[in-house]
Amino acid sequence: MGDNRGPDRRVGDDDPAISTTDHIGLAETHSAHNYDPLPVVIAEGEGAWVTDVEGRHYLDLLAGYSALNFGHRNPELLAAAQWQLGRVTLTSRAFYNDRFAPFVTALSGMVGKDQVLPMNTGAEAVETAIKVARRWAYDVKGVPDGEATIVVAGGNFHGRTTTIISFSEDPEAYTGFGPYTPGFRTVPYGDADAVEAAVGPTTAAVLVEPVQGEAGVLVPPPDYLPRLREICDRERVLLIADEVQSGLGRTGTIAACEHTGVEPDAYLFGKALGGGVLPVSAMVANEEVLGVVRPGQHGSTFGGNPLAGALGSTVVRMLREGPYLADARALGEVMRTRLKEFGGAGVLATRTIGPWAGIDVDPSLASGRELCERLAARGVLAKEAHGSTIRLSPPFVVSEEDLNWGLDQVAAVLTDLRASAGSA
Repeated sequence: MGDNRGPDRRVGDDDPAISTTDHIGLAETHSAHNYDPLPVVIAEGEGAWVTDVEGRHYLDLLAGYSALNFGHRNPELLAAAQWQLGRVTLTSRAFYNDRFAPFVTALSGMVGKDQVLPMNTGAEAVETAIKVARRWAYDVKGVPDGEATIVVAGGNFHGRTTTIISFSEDPEAYTGFGPYTPGFRTVPYGDADAVEAAVGPTTAAVLVEPVQGEAGVLVPPPDYLPRLREICDRERVLLIADEVQSGLGRTGTIAACEHTGVEPDAYLFGKALGGGVLPVSAMVANEEVLGVVRPGQHGSTFGGNPLAGALGSTVVRMLREGPYLADARALGEVMRTRLKEFGGAGVLATRTIGPWAGIDVDPSLASGRELCERLAARGVLAKEAHGSTIRLSPPFVVSEEDLNWGLDQVAAVLTDLRASAGSA
């Protein structure tokens, strides 16, 4: 965007037909209040930048919670979608389509697995993994029917279905939605000893995020995933990695598990797999795991549809052949270096892995929501995690110049907050 960065630039000379205030008022009146968005109404996007209905530009440092890893309106992804839109978009899995085999072959080959079970949303991929793990426990491991358990990590975020919230520790996610689904044992994140103690004869799987994004980009100890791999191998338990947010380049690698050399029994991908164009997700595993699912036992009308296949195949090709992983690693180094400067008064901790960061701010200075509101006023979009933590996940197409400008705005907001606190 070059000279157009910042909140006060306009696109064209005409006033918008509907103002930001009117848009928000209509949305608040006619939409369920299951979100509390920042007061920004986005109308256009290109690369790492978006424009609101009144012509103000914002640097997008959220990237759709990693769904927009390749930026807004990426030309390669738009070309794939437009080409497929001119042919066929949906057949259902009652028939094969000519985009299905290329997609599942490319995705399974990218991570060295045999098979793919495509779905739509990340939560559907997790639900698929839960069902497959239980079926595997009964058919392969010999767990008595109805007794399978799955070990999960505290502070997790795997989705919002009734089963998934049954093992959430976020009161906002689960309160008032019971009765809850049994069969899960929750242990502290990053504590391999606790996982070992929780695993038993009825354990089907250990389900874990290699990096906990919703919790504030929490990176576990380096021996955590290797220990889980050892425990699962010894106890004949599946290790399932939820890479919906952390995968497909977000940490600078195809899968975050690669940082510790761990290969799980199953990967769960989503978000960026659809390129920010439509929801695409998948469970990827070997035939000895996914082979337990037979016709009629699990499915999705839209899962593996031609449009999703065209986009998913393009995403895989872009990651394997394009500059995106190298760009992600370079951006991650910029963020790591810059965030070191944020230490000191008011900043309790910063964490980075690839172009993904969590910043914990002293809650006496501001809440995460207030931080994000102040950033939006400066032309930067970010989102709070919990409390006074914000997370940054820029698209891989952002320039280093623009990223540094965005980080300058974060630093300026923190400086303003410290000055206000000092004068209070």
